[in-house]
Amino acid sequence: MLRSVVFATTLALAASASVSAQPPQYRARLSVVPLDIPMQSTVAGVGSATATLKGGTLTVIGTFSGLKTPATVVRAHRSPKTGMRGAPIGNLTATPGTSGTISGSIELTKEQVEDLSAGRIYIQLHSEKAPDGNLWGWLLAAEKNAEKK
Repeated sequence: MLRSVVFATTLALAASASVSAQPPQYRARLSVVPLDIPMQSTVAGVGSATATLKGGTLTVIGTFSGLKTPATVVRAHRSPKTGMRGAPIGNLTATPGTSGTISGSIELTKEQVEDLSAGRIYIQLHSEKAPDGNLWGWLLAAEKNAEKK
């Protein structure tokens, strides 16, 4: 009986250690954010992305669909404040079509890792007719996204 209790406790501790050892997860819902009225006719679509932070490496995977024109570039940006535009910090890869995938890894500085934790890193997907951005989404900790549902 004592062996069973020790074994069960050991399993529980091992399971909790493997869960806590998982790298932080972030999610983004990519949506249209037209910057001005004329731009509303050139932007459309939706998407989502998941990012994992391991050490200083941020790895992003995602999908998008419904663009009016093919995707051209996708970048991660650092914003001074959630919801505000900011400077690009790294390039990702997007399928050159009106739907497809987003992928890539970016090495973050210590300050950028802190920005990620604070919700100040976002993904911006550009398309042929929307070179200033077609889809945008802020990377938020997975727990914060789950709380919003």
